[in-house]
Amino acid sequence: MREVAIIGCGMIRFGELWKKSLRTMFVEAALKAIDDAGVDRIDALYVGCMTSGLFVEQEHLGALLADYLGLAPIPAIRLESACASGGVALRQGFLDIGSGNSEVVLVGGVEKMTDTDRVTDGLASAADQEYEVFHGVTFPGLYAMIARLHMEHYGTKREDLALVAVKNHKHGTMNPHAHFQREITVDQVLASSLVADPLRLLDCSPVSDGAACVVLSSLEWAKAHGKTPVKIIASAMATDTLALHQRKEITTLGSVVESGRKAYAMAGVGPDQIDFAEVHDCFTIAEIVVSEDLGFFKKGEGGKAVREGLTGLDGKIPINPSGGLKAKGHPVGATGVAQAVEAYLQLTGRAEKRQIKDARIGLIQNMGGSGASSVVHILEVV
Repeated sequence: MREVAIIGCGMIRFGELWKKSLRTMFVEAALKAIDDAGVDRIDALYVGCMTSGLFVEQEHLGALLADYLGLAPIPAIRLESACASGGVALRQGFLDIGSGNSEVVLVGGVEKMTDTDRVTDGLASAADQEYEVFHGVTFPGLYAMIARLHMEHYGTKREDLALVAVKNHKHGTMNPHAHFQREITVDQVLASSLVADPLRLLDCSPVSDGAACVVLSSLEWAKAHGKTPVKIIASAMATDTLALHQRKEITTLGSVVESGRKAYAMAGVGPDQIDFAEVHDCFTIAEIVVSEDLGFFKKGEGGKAVREGLTGLDGKIPINPSGGLKAKGHPVGATGVAQAVEAYLQLTGRAEKRQIKDARIGLIQNMGGSGASSVVHILEVV
C-alpha cells in the first residue's frame, strides 16, 4: 500500500451560519484547502455528511458539490456514518490513494443544522429507533447513562465532567474557527440547565453549521512537487451494537478500543508516543471515556486526569487543543475532517497560540452515535 499524506487544509468558522447554505459553506472550505495545498488537480472527492437529505432535503451530494467546485466529471461520493461521517470520508480518501487508484484527493465534511426544526429527530436517527428512540431515549440520555455508571463504578466526580468543558472552552478561545471563543467556569457548567441527569447544557456540544476540508496525496507525489506533507501512518475503523443496552459494559466503548488497537498496530506506536489527540467529545463524559479506551489513562482514571491538568495544552497528553466538539462546534459531517485540519496545523507548526510544543505524532478519533462506529487516524511529521 502506498504512503499517504495530508498536504493542505481549509475550514470556515463553525457556528450558526444563517446566511450560508450547505453548498456555499463547503465550497468556501474546499477552495481554502486547495489553495493551501497549492494543487491544480483533484482526482476524486469524498464528502462526509449525515443529514443533508433530512435537513436540506438534498441527496446526491457528491455530484452537487463537485459541480459547484468546478470539478466535474471527477468521481464524487458522499459518505454517512452518523457523527463519524467525516472520519469515514477521510479513511476512504486514504484508501483511494493508498491503493494507487488516485494521486490527489479532496476530502471534506459539511453539515447545515440551524435552518431546521428537525435537529433532534435527525440526530436521533443515529441511535436504535425501535429499541431506544421509540421509548423516549435521547442522545443526552444515552450519554447520561454512561456518565452515571462511570461515576458509580469509578468515583468520577460531577466536577470532573465540568472541567472537560472548561478546558475545551479555554482551548477554543485560541481557535479562530471555533463556534465558541469564550472561557467558562466550573460553577457556570454546574449552574447550566439540566438536560439529562447528570449532564447539563454546558456538558453538551452545540448545534453548529460548518465545513472543513483536507487535500490528500501520495507521499511520493507530495515530495516530488515540493508540498508540506504530514503522513497518515494509520487509518482504522470499528463498529459496535447500535443500542447501548446490548453491550456488555457501557462505560467502555468497544468500537473505540478496537479502532484504537488497529490504528496503533498499523502505525507501530503506542498511546505513550502520541503527542496530542483530537477526540470526539460530543458530551463531556465522552472525552473521559474515549481517553481511557484509547489507552491514554487506565480505566476509571480519565476524570482524575482532567482534574490534574494532564489533558491541557501543557499536560502529559493534550486532548482537543482545537476546543473539541464542545467549543469548536459539532457540524456533524464536518467534525472528523475538522479534527484532521487541527492535526495538520499542529504538525506543521501552524496552530498559533494553541500550538503543542515539539508535536510529532497526533491522533484523531471520530465516532458515530453512542459509539456504534469509531474511526481513528494517526498522523506523523515526515
